[in-house]
Amino acid sequence: MAPIQVNVKNAGKVHEVQLDTDLPPSVFKEAVYQVTGVPVDRMKVMVKGGVLKDDSNWKKIAPKAGQTFMVIGAAGELPKAPEKPIVFLEDMDDSELAEALAKPVGLRNLGNTCYMNATVQALRAVPELQTALSAPSLHSATPLPGALRDMYHNMSRTTDSVTPVGFLQVLRQVNPQFGEVDRSEKKSGMGMAMGYAQQDAEECYSAIVNSLRNVPGLNSEGKVVSTSAQASLGEGRFVDQYMMGVMRRELSCDEAPEEPHAVSEEAVLKIECNINGQTNFMASGILSSLDTKIEKNSSSLGRQAVYSQKSRLARLPAYLSVHMVRFAWRQDIGKKAKIMRRVKFPLEFDALDLATDELQKKLIPVSRKLKEVERERAERRKIRKKTKVVQPAAPAASTSTSTPATPAAEGEADVEMADADKGGELEPESVYHAKEVAELDALVSPDLKTDVGSSAAGLYELVAIITHKGAAADAGHYIGFVKKNVFHPVKGTSAAAAAAAAASSSAETQGQVVGDAASSGGAAIAVAEIEEDDEDWYKFDDDKVSVFPVEKIPTLEGGGEDSSAYVLLYRSKSIR
Repeated sequence: MAPIQVNVKNAGKVHEVQLDTDLPPSVFKEAVYQVTGVPVDRMKVMVKGGVLKDDSNWKKIAPKAGQTFMVIGAAGELPKAPEKPIVFLEDMDDSELAEALAKPVGLRNLGNTCYMNATVQALRAVPELQTALSAPSLHSATPLPGALRDMYHNMSRTTDSVTPVGFLQVLRQVNPQFGEVDRSEKKSGMGMAMGYAQQDAEECYSAIVNSLRNVPGLNSEGKVVSTSAQASLGEGRFVDQYMMGVMRRELSCDEAPEEPHAVSEEAVLKIECNINGQTNFMASGILSSLDTKIEKNSSSLGRQAVYSQKSRLARLPAYLSVHMVRFAWRQDIGKKAKIMRRVKFPLEFDALDLATDELQKKLIPVSRKLKEVERERAERRKIRKKTKVVQPAAPAASTSTSTPATPAAEGEADVEMADADKGGELEPESVYHAKEVAELDALVSPDLKTDVGSSAAGLYELVAIITHKGAAADAGHYIGFVKKNVFHPVKGTSAAAAAAAAASSSAETQGQVVGDAASSGGAAIAVAEIEEDDEDWYKFDDDKVSVFPVEKIPTLEGGGEDSSAYVLLYRSKSIR
């Protein structure tokens, strides 16, 4: 249907706006914002049947040319022209073109599959997973690991959005709940394929990770264990190594303190952040979920009694998943509802308070030293940046793949300059780096050194987010966010050289892994490098991929129907 001209009335003024019923209501709201200045998140467009929602059906509303819609909301500042002019591909130079083409690709929505798309993109923040999936002989109880490997392979070999039909079919085959039929047909007005219901992204995240439980792990050198049979003989499995924590629970009776405490341990793939009327910060929400009261039968009292359960992590994995519990059952309406409360989460997270006393003793020396090292590295970067005298990069010290490296821990460009405070010259960064690594390594507990995939310091940085937009638990929209440095090495580091070498040689290696998929996918796309201080993110809204400034991350903390953090993925800081 061709677009029609309609009117919108706000603050006594009438504006003409073009409405295309083939596009979702969110596009119309954006057009209304352009002429009225009323922000979309504060806008109410009155239509037949109530307020226009993002999932409203234009067919039911049946707008007519010349019709006037009332817009409620206070106007803010009108949209400004972009600070930087739009540049088309044909007008870019070689470096700009390389960066544009190297941007990671999105996934097409196949009809209420945003939950899967956001989850798959978030898991790309675990590069060790893709290494584990590349095992020459990948054996698993389900076909899902192989399907995920093939999809990641195809995504790395194109600049166009990928249609994840094969992976979706396998996901529904392995987990039938994701094949539930949508009987409401609410999404028909959004131009999406009909048939399947919206699903929960956190449930999808857990289902995929659980399906990877038999994927062979990595050894202490970061190399793949070739078969799952070897994993069963003690080499370890990937999920157990890099994503699994060990929770120690201690149960004590409040009414009978002399009763012996019951202690148990269990493996956990995530920790939960409970959200109530007093929760303002992620850390407090997590602690409230770890310290609880339960009622059970007391053997010493011979009746029901109140017990205190204190849970702490006896093992911290390299990747820590945090579930923001934003959906709760409401008895009054008989269904799950979203908790809108704003909860702040950190870009860097110190998990020592979540660890057992025994684990804290092992982590504290390394944690304190790593914080000191990071401060010193930041100061050196400031000094070198001021001089603007850059020499060729020196090779960085060798690293271990048991914990991922962060940009701050890589070798930086060699710069010689006079230090006004010390009256001398800064040595090449690789010299400082080697010394710091040696000092940190000497502080690591022997138990943690041999525990491949565990966190050595208990310090984490946020690398991926899955958000939910909307007010209903069984509707809305999911979006994935991943930090840019997951995809791009820092300029002037050994990681940049390694990425270039990997891109040139991976076609042959991957061809052995995925067979026919390699021949159809072509060569790997070159990886663009980023500046050392680039802390921005990528926003994966299905097939639309854009840069998301780090300054906007706090907008994902919740407080309304807009995108709110639902699953957070933290990566352990490397001591290398």
